[in-house]
Amino acid sequence: MSIFNYKQRNNIILATIIALGCFLLYALSSLFSAILGAIVLFTIFRPGYIYFAEKKKWNKTMVALLIIVSSIIVIVIPFLSLSFMVIGKIASINKSTFPIHEWTAQVDDFAARNLSQPHFAETSLQKLGTYAADLFPSILGSAAGIILTLLVLYFLLYFMLTQRIEFEAGLLKYAPFREQHTLKFATAMRNSTYSNVLGQGLIAITQGSLLALGFYAFEIPDPIFWGVIGSFMSFLPVVGAPTLCIPAGIIIMAEGHTFKGILLLAYGLLFIGNVDNVLRVIINKRVGNTHPIISVIGVFIGLPLFGILGLVFGPVLLSYFLLLLEIYETNRLAADRLERMRTTTDT
Repeated sequence: MSIFNYKQRNNIILATIIALGCFLLYALSSLFSAILGAIVLFTIFRPGYIYFAEKKKWNKTMVALLIIVSSIIVIVIPFLSLSFMVIGKIASINKSTFPIHEWTAQVDDFAARNLSQPHFAETSLQKLGTYAADLFPSILGSAAGIILTLLVLYFLLYFMLTQRIEFEAGLLKYAPFREQHTLKFATAMRNSTYSNVLGQGLIAITQGSLLALGFYAFEIPDPIFWGVIGSFMSFLPVVGAPTLCIPAGIIIMAEGHTFKGILLLAYGLLFIGNVDNVLRVIINKRVGNTHPIISVIGVFIGLPLFGILGLVFGPVLLSYFLLLLEIYETNRLAADRLERMRTTTDT
């Protein structure tokens, strides 16, 4: 006869499950970006898969493979290409082949006279270049790391799509809250993903393109490079791409082209800034609203974990966490009401 009763055995099993779960999470920590990326892509492409594979009755495997190939062409290849371009440009800054070395020399002269820091701008620029150069490889890594991450991501995405019904049924079965709250969480997660990924992505592409066109028109060196930087900065709602027009406009005015500098400032702060505001209003009405605080804090959370992808993954994770807190609070209040009803009935 066992020395443990049913409750004790269940507690031992639960403790074992928690310990093994923690170990598995630790073992899979290096692939967390691939897992999160698969969830994000599944959320984005799920409606298209349902339409073609389940409503139009296309072959499920073919639809899943088409989605994978399309996402590689539209998302992965452009992102990797732009990231490597930025890395190359950042490296050129450290080699003093970038045009702003003349401006840093002027800042160094001022710092030497007034702050006793003769190499202030040069040192700061090198540190910034080193940090930014490390930021991109931190999510790109070596070629083997890129391939492994993408293989795991698309392996998971393939089975999430082709076995969608079983996958979602399993989530409903093992979710720690009621089915109605699970469905509510799924809807809120979808809206949050659309807002943070599709919405912010559209804003980033628009702002980066407008910035590159403006810099090209005002003869700023390397407009495409600055457009890419502006696209990444657009994920920060307070900063954004238009702020790059401020130092550029000031430098143009310092070179004696006052009117041209003022026009560039107006183009960035008034035109690009207002386009940003209009797009955010439209996106918030159609797919959901992400509070600027969530975006800013999420970026600080995501950058150390995922590198430059943290601009997207950070706010998404924080939004998911806040949704879980909301559902937990709803369950707690429901449990309190039920307990009060039982107490009233017993008395």
